[in-house]
Amino acid sequence: MKKSLLAIALILPFCLQAQQHHEIGVTVGVSNYYGDLQPKFFAQYGYQAMGGITYKYFMSPHVGLRVGASYTNLSAADSLSNIPVNRARNLSFATHLFEMHGALEVNFLPIEVFRRKVTPYIFGGVAAFYFNPFALDNNGNKVFLRPLSTEGQGLPMYPDRKQYSLVNVAFPFGGGMKFFIGKAIMLTGEIGFRYTNTDYLDDVSKSYVNLDTVKKYKGLVAGTLSYRGNTVTGWKGDNPNYGYQRGDPKGNDWYWYTNITATIYFHAFGNPKEYLKTKCPGFFR
Repeated sequence: MKKSLLAIALILPFCLQAQQHHEIGVTVGVSNYYGDLQPKFFAQYGYQAMGGITYKYFMSPHVGLRVGASYTNLSAADSLSNIPVNRARNLSFATHLFEMHGALEVNFLPIEVFRRKVTPYIFGGVAAFYFNPFALDNNGNKVFLRPLSTEGQGLPMYPDRKQYSLVNVAFPFGGGMKFFIGKAIMLTGEIGFRYTNTDYLDDVSKSYVNLDTVKKYKGLVAGTLSYRGNTVTGWKGDNPNYGYQRGDPKGNDWYWYTNITATIYFHAFGNPKEYLKTKCPGFFR
């Protein structure tokens, strides 16, 4: 038994070294958002183009590390909702979003040149992203929402409402299928979800505050964009006051990608025959 363990310990470094590879490539697809203004993951609207770059380092045909950067837009509007109370609220937002992530990627099957060409896989990790929500005012002008304190964030009479950060953390996870094309191209189809640590991706989270207070401290536009129900045709209500529900603070916001990635399999260039020469035990392949 000791001799077997020693043999494995001696063989393993050579096996791992022979099976390591690098990938670098580009990814394109679509994104969408899930949160207070869009309570469905797979909505009929709101899809935006996304793109990015990725680098992967695989220590074995099964396990690798990946890093990547991506850019997309997210948006949603109550006017498109089929929920009457949301349509009456009439809020909207859009944001540019830039993400950098790192993750562990696991292949279920040992995909390699001249061996298995297809495998499902999963991944999970951590990401940092930048966003800055904005909306159009009644004159069609683009207005960034964070400085307006639409829910009283940062105002002295609402000490429980802290201003949110525009740089936040997300936790990406998902999976897909990958395919070897020839000897040097890896093609993957993937869906990946991002659970964020903020409920203000859409600038909506808690309850309304007093609109007169918002206008006093932040101006008329701030009050106008804090509550837009009075712009809905047929509105006959009163302006909401402090405590009237605006969003749902019970959960944070999400965004997600579905994308296709094409990477160059660096280990295949110049030396594909070494895969045929590898004599590692089958349980390392």
